[in-house]
Amino acid sequence: MKKLTVLVVDDEERIINFLRSKLKVSGYEVLTAGNGKEAFEQFHNNEPDIIVLDLLMPEMNGFEFLKELRTFSHVPVIILSAKNEDVDKIQGLNLGADDYLPKPFNPNELVARIDAVSRRMQQVQKSKRIEAITLRNITINFEGHSLKVKGEEQHLTRLEWMLLGELVQNTGRVITYEELLSRIWGAEYRNDIQILRTWVSRLRNKIESNPESPEHIVTVPKLGYMFKQASG
Repeated sequence: MKKLTVLVVDDEERIINFLRSKLKVSGYEVLTAGNGKEAFEQFHNNEPDIIVLDLLMPEMNGFEFLKELRTFSHVPVIILSAKNEDVDKIQGLNLGADDYLPKPFNPNELVARIDAVSRRMQQVQKSKRIEAITLRNITINFEGHSLKVKGEEQHLTRLEWMLLGELVQNTGRVITYEELLSRIWGAEYRNDIQILRTWVSRLRNKIESNPESPEHIVTVPKLGYMFKQASG
């Protein structure tokens, strides 16, 4: 099987060299960049499978890089940063990061998170889901990765498709936070409810007429989420 390529973006040479060695030993091909501009050059020239991204960098910081990247690519991104405030984590996730690991970090944990992203990528490729479903004002085609809301096309990320698929396949049944986190992110994420809430909020903004009072993705307090086919 082809080795996945990880692009490490960090302005600290020590971290770049360390992660290059660690990830190669773990079975990955490795590209590196010292700032956001170099990262875009590497991305366009080599099309990496996963990006490990620092936030505090010169010329173009991680937030700026991620915001621009998400205008044309859904490549998985793991933020690796000394900015360990919840507000920074939430901002990174809202911009489309798949995960967030604060510095100083355990290198084995980083590899485990990259492995988890790799498994999710393979799961998307292999999974068989309901081919299509039509609700009152939503048409979802899982086979063709097409979503229309009130006749307008909505673009979902890889994680959003996985999350929507799990919810729709279990229409009318409550799926616990732990179930969703384990199925989509991996067992090691089963307690990270914040990351799940962030992605559910993003998905609601794309499919709900009123995300503040959702008709389809309903919260069951202290338990999980349920997908409903709204009446009327």
